[in-house]
Amino acid sequence: MTQKDLSRTAYDHLWMHFTRMSSYENSPVPTIVRGEGTHVFDDKGKRYLDGLAGLFVVQAGHGRVELAETALKQAQELAFFPVWSYAHPKAIELAERLAGYAPGDLNKVFFTTGGGEAVETAWKLAKQYFKLVGKPAKHKVISRSLAYHGTPQGALSITGLPALKAPFEPLVPGAHKVANTNIYRAPIHGEDPEAFGRWAADQIEQQILFEGPDTVAAVFVEPVQNAGGCFPPPPGYFQRVREICDQYDVLLVSDEVICAFGRLGTMFACDKFGYVPDIITCAKGMTSGYSPIGATVVSDRIAEPFYRDDNVFLHGYTFGGHPVSAAVGLANLDLFEREGLNQHVLDNEGAFLRTLQKLHDLPIVGDVRGNGFFYGIELVKDKNTKESFDADEIERVLYGFLSKALFENGLYCRADDRGDPVIQLAPPLIANQETFDEIEQILRATLTEAWTKL
Repeated sequence: MTQKDLSRTAYDHLWMHFTRMSSYENSPVPTIVRGEGTHVFDDKGKRYLDGLAGLFVVQAGHGRVELAETALKQAQELAFFPVWSYAHPKAIELAERLAGYAPGDLNKVFFTTGGGEAVETAWKLAKQYFKLVGKPAKHKVISRSLAYHGTPQGALSITGLPALKAPFEPLVPGAHKVANTNIYRAPIHGEDPEAFGRWAADQIEQQILFEGPDTVAAVFVEPVQNAGGCFPPPPGYFQRVREICDQYDVLLVSDEVICAFGRLGTMFACDKFGYVPDIITCAKGMTSGYSPIGATVVSDRIAEPFYRDDNVFLHGYTFGGHPVSAAVGLANLDLFEREGLNQHVLDNEGAFLRTLQKLHDLPIVGDVRGNGFFYGIELVKDKNTKESFDADEIERVLYGFLSKALFENGLYCRADDRGDPVIQLAPPLIANQETFDEIEQILRATLTEAWTKL
């Protein structure tokens, strides 16, 4: 099939996710055919720096032959068998491996095929748990403004992005929102990170009290919030959230679909910030994207009533714990340990941040924030007042120019307006100073041109 035929067929038959399909009616569909290390190549042979690790996924980089060979070997031995009342060796081994990495008593692993399913699982689990322990009214959940937790009906209800939810309402009732940790636009204590962290955490307590502690089952938080542009937690924030959850018997769910598996330099991101949740949701980087899988990792305390009598968690997915995905996950984690990818991120996160902070000399750059290999650059039209773009400018500059120009200039990343306009960066964990410099140079040239279009 020719390049032209591929593009036309893509438009005619491939319904791309989160995509304005009309934009490709008379334009070629970007088609990626190969990956190598930190770069990908399109059907014309042009090279692009993968500044988003696919979609926060390809931790170990592209073209890892050993992961592909692991998938082949496992498919030849046992291509599929469900974990519905049965087990297979790779699911057992991967569950043990994840439990070993997880903090505290998080020893039970429920496999899914992706992150949204893991979040859906966590909410359903929290609801049934409280029914089993005699607190059936505890069913509500609290999450944060602008947070993205997935697309299934329950996970979408937990998501704090009104525009993503509006087309599918009514959603699952009982999901409530509180302030996030965007200190750049803090409504209070913006000059005092610890005080701001305490304030932001206390908003969770206020929401629990408002709804009634006997009705709230769980709090869902990302270690570094993705949507809105990589909001890291202020000092002491998670310690206070843990304290609040303990006080009101509310489960703390650490949504680490993006942040786990080295994105912040630790296997599970809660370790980076020193808190132990009741449940961890994870996916993406577990296999570096070489095969789909997700998981909900649960503490022994929460799992205990499900292991008694005739109780059953009436929930599951056909491909959860898939033998090929589990085998690839194990091989990927072996690679992590052999190559020291977590330590590589810890050793280089400062250099990545300093390189991006050079962009502060551009009038369009308002804030650079994040952690590990996960950063957001917030764009403004007035650095002094922090004035953001209006709707027309977002459409014209962010979508009409930046999204296309960054890619054309050789950088695949995300230009996003879920919240204020940001550019998000999360390269493969093998990235080094050469990668950081390439990102900064492309951003500098493209953002300089974008400023002229405001």
